[in-house]
Amino acid sequence: MTAAADGREPGTRPAAYSAAQKSLHWIMAAVVLFMIPVGLVMVRIPEGPAQGKLFDLHRSFGLVVLALAVVRAAVRTAHGAPADYPGLTQFERLASNAAHRTLYVLIFLMPLLGWAGESAFGASWTFFGLFLVPHILPDNHALSDLLLGAHRWAGYLMAAILAAHIGGALIHAVIKRDGVLTRMLPGG
Repeated sequence: MTAAADGREPGTRPAAYSAAQKSLHWIMAAVVLFMIPVGLVMVRIPEGPAQGKLFDLHRSFGLVVLALAVVRAAVRTAHGAPADYPGLTQFERLASNAAHRTLYVLIFLMPLLGWAGESAFGASWTFFGLFLVPHILPDNHALSDLLLGAHRWAGYLMAAILAAHIGGALIHAVIKRDGVLTRMLPGG
């Protein structure tokens, strides 16, 4: 048997998150927290250049989220994750694990639903003006409505889980002061 990428014995968990995992966490947090309000605003403003710019930003950053999700999954596979924080209650452990697993699913699912829905709608768009993004589905407006509706509801779910996740982190940092948040802070 060979050692893990960080020198651990196979089947053991690391003592802490790697610097790459922490960086990816915060980069994705920033991008996703930017995407949610852009997604909400872009469908509520009048058609025109401003709306078009917001759609372009949202779609392009959606592909960034998908690419980061792939990298993040690969890094987590290579490095593993530390055991749950020992001071968590059973409820906190269950809620934390459910939230993290659901967020991992959503960071893959949301961009794919959006891309598929835009493809089925027949929309042509570029990745930050650099290249035309290929369609992954043929034109089908009924399917587009279904996919973009699922994308929208998945966005609401993600926003709710993120609010709970941030709230939980703040409770641990400000009220409990138990070190849970420091596990994901750079240098922590």
